[in-house]
Amino acid sequence: MIIRQIEPKDVSEVMGLIRGLAEYEKDLKSVTNTIERLSADIFKNHHCDSLVAEVEEVIVGFSLYYTSYSTWKGPCLYLEDLFVLPKFRSMGVGSKLFDHLVSKAQNNGFARMDWQILDWNQLAIDFYERKGALIDNDWLNGHIFFFENEVK
Repeated sequence: MIIRQIEPKDVSEVMGLIRGLAEYEKDLKSVTNTIERLSADIFKNHHCDSLVAEVEEVIVGFSLYYTSYSTWKGPCLYLEDLFVLPKFRSMGVGSKLFDHLVSKAQNNGFARMDWQILDWNQLAIDFYERKGALIDNDWLNGHIFFFENEVK
């Protein structure tokens, strides 16, 4: 297994994994991102970055992240998504992706790493708790959508 930074040639496969994640979360209809936009946002606009996990030259998992900022603590790493194909779960792929990001955050002097978990996803909650994460039930999520079909 290899954990590495995404390359332009990987974007199509990662977009497929993003759709797989959306299916897992029972919300595929909400995915409006495209291969072209994801590629531009990673490699041109630098809005986000991604790690990929490869097994025998096949991408089987990814993590997508970006820098956020805490007014109280300073720069933070925000893990937007971590997903591993079901067939490769329980093989340490997710753990290696997560650990790589933790190291990246620590090596860059970030104050913390943040992410969200759906309240019904007990497998993810258990995974992160095993990693020593604190799961915070005190904060509510706020959103404003800027696309016509997503205004709520």
